[in-house]
Amino acid sequence: MKSMCNLYRVCILCLMMQAAPSCSSPGEFVPREGDLVFVTAQGSPFSEAVADATAQGDSLKFDHVAIAAGTGGETCIIEATPSGGVARRSWSDFTASFRSGDGGQGFIVKRVTVDFPVRDAIRAAESHIGEEYDWSYLPGNGRMYCSELVYESYRGYDGRPLFHAVPMNFRNADGELPAFWRELFEALGEPVPEGVPGTNPNDMSKEPVLKEVYRYLPRTAVGSIGGSNSDASRTTDSASGSN
Repeated sequence: MKSMCNLYRVCILCLMMQAAPSCSSPGEFVPREGDLVFVTAQGSPFSEAVADATAQGDSLKFDHVAIAAGTGGETCIIEATPSGGVARRSWSDFTASFRSGDGGQGFIVKRVTVDFPVRDAIRAAESHIGEEYDWSYLPGNGRMYCSELVYESYRGYDGRPLFHAVPMNFRNADGELPAFWRELFEALGEPVPEGVPGTNPNDMSKEPVLKEVYRYLPRTAVGSIGGSNSDASRTTDSASGSN
């Protein structure tokens, strides 16, 4: 009888493993066109300034978001970065740094769950390729920061954005303006756009129209978690998800 019980447990475990596929490398997962890729904060002054001003204490901290797309049958992403502005990058190149463990970063892929013209969003994002990174964090200035690119690209047929803009905050939890932001806007000769409607990866990741379909969070990325919750409990050395 005891051996039968053990056999039953083994069978149940096998079924559970089949129902929850996992990947040992981020490159093994291929996102769908229109998926959004949220990257965990990496610890640089810029990354910390973004995370400290926008992340909630009990959640993963993100400092970047990119759009999954496809060109010529190859999966790629379209993103706005400080170093390259708005550009297209292959999925294999994007995941290379995660495979090498560079910086201990991870990422989560989320998918739009409502009926939306995703192909139009991709075309809109492509129309911004070549624009500079928006260090001013202001709308309508011909430049883009990462979540602004997503916000402007995901507009419906009527022009209404799928995601929400919120009054921007550049201060940390103590209400102080980090040195990174203070020095940046002093160099630009511009006021800090505190309270101006804008977006950020952390608030965007919590939009109800998105569902998580994949995550790659090496244990070295646990430091990006500000508290104990379901995100922390599901962090592993590998990855999990489904196409």
